[in-house]
Amino acid sequence: MRIRATLSLSLAVILGLTACGSDYPLGAEQEAAAQRGDTSLQGAVTAAGSSAQGPAMDAWRAGFATLYPRAQVQYSPDGSGAGRGALLAGAVGFAGSDAYLSDEELAASTEVCGPGGAFNIPAYVSPISVAFNLPGIPELKLDAATVARIFRGDIALWNDPAIAAQNDGVDLPALPVSAVSRSDDSGTTENFTDYLHAVVPEIWTDEPDGTWPAGLENENAKGNAGVVSTVASTVGAVTYADDSAVGDPLGRAALKVGEDYVPVSSEAAAAAVDLATRVPGREDYDIALDLDRTTGEPGVYPLVLVSYHVYCARYENEATAAVIRAFGTYAVSAEGQAEAAEAAKSSPISPELSRQATESIALIEVGDIP
Repeated sequence: MRIRATLSLSLAVILGLTACGSDYPLGAEQEAAAQRGDTSLQGAVTAAGSSAQGPAMDAWRAGFATLYPRAQVQYSPDGSGAGRGALLAGAVGFAGSDAYLSDEELAASTEVCGPGGAFNIPAYVSPISVAFNLPGIPELKLDAATVARIFRGDIALWNDPAIAAQNDGVDLPALPVSAVSRSDDSGTTENFTDYLHAVVPEIWTDEPDGTWPAGLENENAKGNAGVVSTVASTVGAVTYADDSAVGDPLGRAALKVGEDYVPVSSEAAAAAVDLATRVPGREDYDIALDLDRTTGEPGVYPLVLVSYHVYCARYENEATAAVIRAFGTYAVSAEGQAEAAEAAKSSPISPELSRQATESIALIEVGDIP
Protein backbone atom coordinates (compact mmCIF):
# COMPACT_ATOMS: atom_id res chain seq x y z
CA MET A 1 0.00 0.00 0.00
CA ARG A 2 1.35 3.34 -1.01
CA ILE A 3 1.36 6.36 1.29
CA ARG A 4 -0.60 8.28 -1.35
CA ALA A 5 -3.59 5.94 -1.18
CA THR A 6 -3.56 5.82 2.59
CA LEU A 7 -3.36 9.58 2.94
CA SER A 8 -6.18 10.10 0.45
CA LEU A 9 -8.39 7.87 2.58
CA SER A 10 -7.24 9.68 5.73
CA LEU A 11 -8.06 13.02 4.14
CA ALA A 12 -11.60 11.89 3.41
CA VAL A 13 -12.08 10.61 6.94
CA ILE A 14 -10.62 13.73 8.54
CA LEU A 15 -12.65 16.10 6.42
CA GLY A 16 -15.73 14.12 7.30
CA LEU A 17 -14.95 14.41 10.99
CA THR A 18 -14.24 18.12 10.89
CA ALA A 19 -17.46 18.75 9.04
CA CYS A 20 -19.27 17.49 12.15
CA GLY A 21 -17.71 20.02 14.53
CA SER A 22 -15.59 23.11 14.91
CA ASP A 23 -12.29 23.30 13.09
CA TYR A 24 -11.02 25.51 15.93
CA PRO A 25 -10.83 23.50 19.16
CA LEU A 26 -9.20 26.41 21.00
CA GLY A 27 -12.17 28.67 20.31
CA ALA A 28 -12.64 32.16 18.90
CA GLU A 29 -9.03 33.28 19.34
CA GLN A 30 -7.71 30.41 17.24
CA GLU A 31 -10.47 30.93 14.68
CA ALA A 32 -9.59 34.60 14.30
CA ALA A 33 -5.90 33.77 13.87
CA ALA A 34 -6.77 31.09 11.32
CA GLN A 35 -8.71 33.59 9.25
CA ARG A 36 -5.46 35.52 8.88
CA GLY A 37 -3.52 32.37 7.99
CA ASP A 38 -2.18 31.05 4.69
CA THR A 39 -5.04 29.23 2.95
CA SER A 40 -2.96 28.22 -0.07
CA LEU A 41 -1.59 25.16 1.74
CA GLN A 42 -4.21 22.41 1.65
CA GLY A 43 -4.31 18.74 2.57
CA ALA A 44 -4.23 16.32 5.45
CA VAL A 45 -1.52 14.06 6.79
CA THR A 46 -1.74 11.29 9.35
CA ALA A 47 1.10 10.39 11.71
CA ALA A 48 1.63 8.06 14.66
CA GLY A 49 4.25 7.19 17.24
CA SER A 50 5.81 8.44 20.44
CA SER A 51 3.46 8.92 23.37
CA ALA A 52 6.09 11.18 24.95
CA GLN A 53 5.58 13.61 22.06
CA GLY A 54 1.81 13.67 22.61
CA PRO A 55 1.50 17.01 24.50
CA ALA A 56 4.05 18.70 22.23
CA MET A 57 2.31 17.34 19.14
CA ASP A 58 -0.98 18.78 20.35
CA ALA A 59 0.69 22.18 20.71
CA TRP A 60 2.32 21.96 17.27
CA ARG A 61 -0.94 20.93 15.63
CA ALA A 62 -2.81 23.83 17.22
CA GLY A 63 -0.16 26.38 16.22
CA PHE A 64 0.09 24.93 12.71
CA ALA A 65 -3.68 25.17 12.29
CA THR A 66 -3.59 28.92 12.90
CA LEU A 67 -0.86 29.38 10.30
CA TYR A 68 -2.39 27.05 7.71
CA PRO A 69 -6.11 26.68 8.41
CA ARG A 70 -6.79 24.44 5.41
CA ALA A 71 -3.99 21.97 6.20
CA GLN A 72 -4.39 19.32 8.87
CA VAL A 73 -2.10 16.91 10.72
CA GLN A 74 -3.58 14.06 12.75
CA TYR A 75 -1.41 12.19 15.28
CA SER A 76 -2.01 8.96 17.16
CA PRO A 77 0.34 8.46 20.18
CA ASP A 78 0.58 4.67 19.84
CA GLY A 79 4.23 4.35 20.87
CA SER A 80 7.50 4.78 19.01
CA GLY A 81 7.74 1.21 17.72
CA ALA A 82 4.19 1.34 16.39
CA GLY A 83 4.88 4.66 14.68
CA ARG A 84 8.02 3.43 12.95
CA GLY A 85 6.22 0.26 11.91
CA ALA A 86 3.33 2.25 10.46
CA LEU A 87 5.70 4.44 8.45
CA LEU A 88 7.57 1.44 7.07
CA ALA A 89 4.23 -0.11 6.10
CA GLY A 90 3.21 3.05 4.23
CA ALA A 91 0.27 3.60 6.58
CA VAL A 92 1.22 7.10 7.79
CA GLY A 93 2.90 10.17 6.37
CA PHE A 94 5.49 10.40 9.13
CA ALA A 95 6.31 8.92 12.52
CA GLY A 96 7.21 10.24 15.94
CA SER A 97 9.92 8.14 17.57
CA ASP A 98 11.97 8.38 20.75
CA ALA A 99 14.70 6.40 18.99
CA TYR A 100 16.13 7.01 15.54
CA LEU A 101 15.71 4.42 12.81
CA SER A 102 18.06 1.46 13.00
CA ASP A 103 20.21 0.56 9.99
CA GLU A 104 17.79 -2.27 9.21
CA GLU A 105 14.80 0.08 9.36
CA LEU A 106 16.59 2.58 7.13
CA ALA A 107 17.20 -0.11 4.54
CA ALA A 108 13.56 -1.19 4.68
CA SER A 109 12.33 2.39 4.35
CA THR A 110 13.36 2.59 0.69
CA GLU A 111 10.32 0.44 -0.14
CA VAL A 112 7.90 3.23 0.79
CA CYS A 113 10.15 6.31 0.76
CA GLY A 114 12.12 5.82 -2.45
CA PRO A 115 15.89 5.46 -2.88
CA GLY A 116 16.65 8.18 -0.31
CA GLY A 117 14.77 6.25 2.35
CA ALA A 118 13.49 7.82 5.54
CA PHE A 119 15.41 10.23 7.75
CA ASN A 120 15.37 11.44 11.35
CA ILE A 121 14.82 15.02 12.55
CA PRO A 122 15.21 15.80 16.29
CA ALA A 123 12.10 17.72 17.28
CA TYR A 124 11.47 17.06 20.97
CA VAL A 125 14.00 16.90 23.80
CA SER A 126 13.08 15.95 27.34
CA PRO A 127 14.75 14.36 30.36
CA ILE A 128 13.60 10.92 31.43
CA SER A 129 12.77 10.93 35.12
CA VAL A 130 13.31 8.08 37.52
CA ALA A 131 10.05 8.72 39.36
CA PHE A 132 8.95 7.10 42.62
CA ASN A 133 6.06 7.11 45.07
CA LEU A 134 7.43 7.62 48.58
CA PRO A 135 5.16 10.01 50.51
CA GLY A 136 7.09 12.91 52.02
CA ILE A 137 10.22 12.32 49.89
CA PRO A 138 10.31 14.61 46.83
CA GLU A 139 13.86 13.76 45.72
CA LEU A 140 16.46 11.04 46.09
CA LYS A 141 20.08 10.92 44.98
CA LEU A 142 20.88 7.82 42.94
CA ASP A 143 23.82 6.68 40.87
CA ALA A 144 23.39 4.58 37.73
CA ALA A 145 24.47 1.38 39.50
CA THR A 146 21.71 1.76 42.08
CA VAL A 147 19.10 2.57 39.43
CA ALA A 148 20.14 -0.52 37.46
CA ARG A 149 19.94 -2.75 40.54
CA ILE A 150 16.49 -1.36 41.41
CA PHE A 151 15.10 -2.19 37.97
CA ARG A 152 16.79 -5.60 37.88
CA GLY A 153 15.13 -6.52 41.15
CA ASP A 154 18.41 -6.71 43.11
CA ILE A 155 17.29 -4.04 45.61
CA ALA A 156 14.17 -5.17 47.46
CA LEU A 157 13.60 -2.41 50.03
CA TRP A 158 13.79 1.37 49.89
CA ASN A 159 16.03 1.52 52.97
CA ASP A 160 18.64 -0.66 51.26
CA PRO A 161 22.21 0.42 52.20
CA ALA A 162 22.98 1.34 48.57
CA ILE A 163 20.19 3.94 48.60
CA ALA A 164 20.77 5.07 52.19
CA ALA A 165 24.49 5.72 51.58
CA GLN A 166 23.62 8.34 48.94
CA ASN A 167 20.81 9.97 50.91
CA ASP A 168 22.13 10.94 54.29
CA GLY A 169 19.42 12.44 56.45
CA VAL A 170 16.51 11.04 54.44
CA ASP A 171 14.17 8.82 56.47
CA LEU A 172 13.89 5.94 54.03
CA PRO A 173 10.99 3.55 54.69
CA ALA A 174 11.33 -0.22 54.87
CA LEU A 175 8.88 -0.51 51.98
CA PRO A 176 9.19 -3.06 49.16
CA VAL A 177 10.46 -1.65 45.87
CA SER A 178 8.02 -2.22 43.01
CA ALA A 179 9.61 -1.41 39.65
CA VAL A 180 7.23 -0.62 36.79
CA SER A 181 8.35 -0.82 33.15
CA ARG A 182 6.71 -0.22 29.77
CA SER A 183 4.68 -3.03 28.22
CA ASP A 184 4.83 -1.58 24.70
CA ASP A 185 7.76 -1.15 22.31
CA SER A 186 8.99 2.18 23.59
CA GLY A 187 11.67 4.68 22.68
CA THR A 188 11.65 5.77 26.32
CA THR A 189 12.63 2.22 27.27
CA GLU A 190 15.34 2.21 24.61
CA ASN A 191 16.81 5.47 25.91
CA PHE A 192 16.60 4.30 29.54
CA THR A 193 18.30 0.96 28.85
CA ASP A 194 20.88 2.68 26.63
CA TYR A 195 21.82 4.94 29.53
CA LEU A 196 22.16 2.03 31.97
CA HIS A 197 24.09 -0.17 29.53
CA ALA A 198 26.47 2.67 28.68
CA VAL A 199 27.18 3.75 32.25
CA VAL A 200 27.08 0.42 34.15
CA PRO A 201 27.38 -2.37 31.56
CA GLU A 202 28.64 -4.76 34.23
CA ILE A 203 25.23 -4.52 35.92
CA TRP A 204 22.93 -3.77 33.01
CA THR A 205 24.14 -6.54 30.76
CA ASP A 206 21.16 -6.43 28.39
CA GLU A 207 21.63 -4.55 25.14
CA PRO A 208 19.59 -1.35 24.73
CA ASP A 209 16.17 -2.11 23.29
CA GLY A 210 12.70 -0.62 23.04
CA THR A 211 11.25 -3.81 24.52
CA TRP A 212 11.81 -4.44 28.21
CA PRO A 213 14.08 -7.49 28.85
CA ALA A 214 11.90 -10.59 29.05
CA GLY A 215 13.89 -12.05 31.95
CA LEU A 216 13.06 -9.16 34.28
CA GLU A 217 9.72 -9.67 35.96
CA ASN A 218 8.46 -6.15 36.61
CA GLU A 219 4.94 -4.86 36.71
CA ASN A 220 4.28 -3.07 33.42
CA ALA A 221 1.89 -0.63 31.80
CA LYS A 222 1.41 0.95 28.38
CA GLY A 223 2.75 4.40 27.55
CA ASN A 224 4.21 7.13 29.71
CA ALA A 225 0.77 7.90 31.14
CA GLY A 226 0.25 4.24 31.98
CA VAL A 227 3.43 3.75 34.01
CA VAL A 228 3.04 7.08 35.81
CA SER A 229 -0.56 6.29 36.72
CA THR A 230 0.46 2.87 38.03
CA VAL A 231 3.21 4.32 40.21
CA ALA A 232 1.01 7.17 41.44
CA SER A 233 -1.46 4.61 42.78
CA THR A 234 1.18 2.32 44.36
CA VAL A 235 3.23 3.46 47.37
CA GLY A 236 6.77 2.12 46.98
CA ALA A 237 6.61 1.91 43.18
CA VAL A 238 9.19 3.38 40.82
CA THR A 239 9.34 3.84 37.06
CA TYR A 240 11.10 5.71 34.26
CA ALA A 241 9.08 8.18 32.18
CA ASP A 242 9.27 11.33 30.12
CA ASP A 243 9.48 14.08 32.73
CA SER A 244 6.55 15.94 31.20
CA ALA A 245 4.29 13.09 32.34
CA VAL A 246 5.51 13.14 35.96
CA GLY A 247 3.63 15.13 38.59
CA ASP A 248 2.28 14.86 42.12
CA PRO A 249 2.51 12.73 44.17
CA LEU A 250 5.69 11.40 42.60
CA GLY A 251 9.25 12.30 43.52
CA ARG A 252 12.20 12.37 41.14
CA ALA A 253 15.78 11.11 41.38
CA ALA A 254 18.82 13.35 40.89
CA LEU A 255 21.38 11.27 39.00
CA LYS A 256 25.06 11.09 39.78
CA VAL A 257 27.13 12.59 36.97
CA GLY A 258 30.84 12.75 37.65
CA GLU A 259 31.17 13.75 41.30
CA ASP A 260 27.83 15.57 41.55
CA TYR A 261 24.13 14.73 41.55
CA VAL A 262 22.19 16.50 38.80
CA PRO A 263 18.44 17.07 39.28
CA VAL A 264 16.02 16.74 36.40
CA SER A 265 15.62 19.96 34.40
CA SER A 266 15.08 21.04 30.82
CA GLU A 267 18.35 23.03 30.96
CA ALA A 268 20.37 19.98 32.03
CA ALA A 269 18.72 17.91 29.28
CA ALA A 270 19.52 20.55 26.66
CA ALA A 271 23.15 20.52 27.83
CA ALA A 272 23.30 16.78 27.11
CA VAL A 273 22.04 17.31 23.57
CA ASP A 274 24.65 20.00 22.99
CA LEU A 275 27.32 17.33 23.63
CA ALA A 276 25.80 14.90 21.11
CA THR A 277 27.38 14.01 17.79
CA ARG A 278 25.86 12.81 14.50
CA VAL A 279 25.43 9.06 14.08
CA PRO A 280 28.08 8.10 11.49
CA GLY A 281 27.32 6.53 8.13
CA ARG A 282 24.02 8.37 7.55
CA GLU A 283 22.96 10.75 4.80
CA ASP A 284 23.79 14.41 5.44
CA TYR A 285 20.10 15.22 5.84
CA ASP A 286 19.62 12.52 8.52
CA ILE A 287 20.15 14.15 11.94
CA ALA A 288 20.26 11.07 14.15
CA LEU A 289 22.20 11.97 17.31
CA ASP A 290 24.63 9.89 19.35
CA LEU A 291 24.33 10.98 23.01
CA ASP A 292 27.23 10.77 25.44
CA ARG A 293 25.61 8.91 28.32
CA THR A 294 28.88 8.58 30.24
CA THR A 295 29.71 12.27 30.42
CA GLY A 296 31.05 13.73 33.64
CA GLU A 297 30.42 17.33 32.61
CA PRO A 298 28.84 19.39 35.42
CA GLY A 299 25.21 20.36 35.01
CA VAL A 300 24.49 17.72 32.36
CA TYR A 301 21.60 15.25 32.78
CA PRO A 302 22.51 12.35 30.45
CA LEU A 303 19.29 10.35 30.86
CA VAL A 304 17.69 12.37 28.14
CA LEU A 305 15.23 11.51 25.41
CA VAL A 306 15.68 12.96 21.94
CA SER A 307 12.46 12.29 20.07
CA TYR A 308 12.43 12.45 16.30
CA HIS A 309 10.08 13.12 13.47
CA VAL A 310 10.80 10.45 10.89
CA TYR A 311 10.00 11.61 7.37
CA CYS A 312 10.33 10.09 3.92
CA ALA A 313 12.90 11.70 1.64
CA ARG A 314 10.35 11.39 -1.18
CA TYR A 315 6.56 11.41 -1.38
CA GLU A 316 4.45 10.63 -4.42
CA ASN A 317 1.94 13.40 -3.75
CA GLU A 318 2.87 17.08 -3.85
CA ALA A 319 0.13 18.15 -1.44
CA THR A 320 1.31 15.60 1.12
CA ALA A 321 4.93 16.66 0.76
CA ALA A 322 4.02 20.34 1.07
CA VAL A 323 2.04 19.83 4.29
CA ILE A 324 4.82 17.70 5.79
CA ARG A 325 7.50 20.24 4.86
CA ALA A 326 5.48 23.07 6.40
CA PHE A 327 4.58 21.17 9.57
CA GLY A 328 8.10 19.86 10.09
CA THR A 329 9.57 23.32 9.61
CA TYR A 330 7.12 24.81 12.11
CA ALA A 331 7.84 22.11 14.73
CA VAL A 332 11.59 22.80 14.76
CA SER A 333 11.26 26.60 14.52
CA ALA A 334 11.83 28.83 17.53
CA GLU A 335 8.07 29.41 17.74
CA GLY A 336 7.24 25.71 17.54
CA GLN A 337 9.86 24.78 20.11
CA ALA A 338 8.57 27.45 22.48
CA GLU A 339 5.03 26.11 22.10
CA ALA A 340 6.23 22.60 22.90
CA ALA A 341 8.22 23.80 25.91
CA GLU A 342 5.17 25.56 27.34
CA ALA A 343 2.86 22.60 26.76
CA ALA A 344 5.19 19.73 27.61
CA LYS A 345 8.10 21.14 29.65
CA SER A 346 10.46 20.07 26.86
CA SER A 347 13.89 21.54 26.17
CA PRO A 348 14.00 23.65 22.98
CA ILE A 349 16.60 22.53 20.47
CA SER A 350 19.44 24.96 19.81
CA PRO A 351 19.21 27.56 17.02
CA GLU A 352 21.97 25.71 15.14
CA LEU A 353 20.16 22.38 15.36
CA SER A 354 16.96 24.12 14.27
CA ARG A 355 18.78 25.52 11.22
CA GLN A 356 20.15 22.11 10.25
CA ALA A 357 16.75 20.47 10.71
CA THR A 358 15.03 23.14 8.59
CA GLU A 359 17.51 22.62 5.76
CA SER A 360 17.00 18.84 5.84
CA ILE A 361 13.20 19.11 5.79
CA ALA A 362 13.38 21.46 2.79
CA LEU A 363 15.03 18.64 0.80
CA ILE A 364 11.89 16.46 0.87
CA GLU A 365 11.08 15.78 -2.78
CA VAL A 366 8.16 14.57 -4.87
CA GLY A 367 8.41 11.75 -7.36
CA ASP A 368 7.60 8.17 -8.24
CA ILE A 369 8.53 5.48 -5.76
CA PRO A 370 9.61 2.36 -7.69
